[in-house]
Amino acid sequence: MNLHIRPAKPSDASQILAFITELADYEKARHEVKANLEDIENTLFGKQATAQALLCLRDEQPIGFAVYFFSYSTWLGRNGLYLEDLYVSPEHRGIGAGKLLLKHLAREACAKGCGRLEWSVLDWNTPAIEFYQSIGAVPQDEWIRYRMEGEVLKKFAEG
Repeated sequence: MNLHIRPAKPSDASQILAFITELADYEKARHEVKANLEDIENTLFGKQATAQALLCLRDEQPIGFAVYFFSYSTWLGRNGLYLEDLYVSPEHRGIGAGKLLLKHLAREACAKGCGRLEWSVLDWNTPAIEFYQSIGAVPQDEWIRYRMEGEVLKKFAEG
């Protein structure tokens, strides 16, 4: 078995969108996916792109992906790396692909002088929570995540 990670390239946009859709299905939220191929091409590979993507390949077949961006901590006075999505196709789970993606991101965070690597996980996703805890990640229970989107965001911005 040959597993490796590589940066995604523009020709991977359709595969990334397929993984995003699979992830949304797993999270019972397919109806929330609004992204299309052009969105992925522009936001991950366009001139103004601030997010980056990795692919995990098994014998050159894409089996998973990660999308991430750099954040900033005022308390640390350093950048952080925020993992937006990590997904491995169900038939390829348990072979180390998720761990390999996370290690790659941890190495990148360290190489760029980041003070932390962070991500969110749904509270019902017990397999993911157990995996993250097994590698030493610690939940941040004292923080509550908030979001504005769609019409609420527009109305607030205009008001």
